[in-house]
Amino acid sequence: MELLNAIKGRRSIRSYRPDPVSAADLQYILEAAQWAPSWANIQCWEFIIVQDVAIRQRLAETLPEKNPARGAFAQAPIVIAACAATGKSGFFKGSPVTDKGDWLLFDLGLALQNLTLAAYEKGLGTVHVGFFDASKAGQMLGLPEGHTVVELLPMGHPAEEGRVTPRKPLEEFVFYNGYGRKA
Repeated sequence: MELLNAIKGRRSIRSYRPDPVSAADLQYILEAAQWAPSWANIQCWEFIIVQDVAIRQRLAETLPEKNPARGAFAQAPIVIAACAATGKSGFFKGSPVTDKGDWLLFDLGLALQNLTLAAYEKGLGTVHVGFFDASKAGQMLGLPEGHTVVELLPMGHPAEEGRVTPRKPLEEFVFYNGYGRKA
């Protein structure tokens, strides 16, 4: 699969078949995340693979009732809780080194992009879920202090095709040699 085709073809999937994800595919997908770049190679990410139906259902309850991804937690055979150690990425000797603070969102975003593209390559669907009670999810999963759940990611065999969403034209957001300067 060509990379740009994978990037353009990946969709948010909210409906899954009950078929299990093979251990080999899961290993491949996690290895893709492992090789993501990160701040000073900190690799602050941690992934909790949730296959237990009862735990997935309890995680679904951390989402607002109107979140359209909520039903996916019962259908998808796996929900990945994407977690991160806080106060490490973007820090030097315990202090943030930029005005952006903790870079964990950036690092985890890179790892999750690799993960979702690898899942798509294997014929699996995913959906990024960020609208949930992270504190409640972290308690439920037993996260220690200094760690946070950043995203919940249902993953499995799609029961439907995702819809194509429009993209802004490049001319709207690409500038040259200064803000607002078009080519």
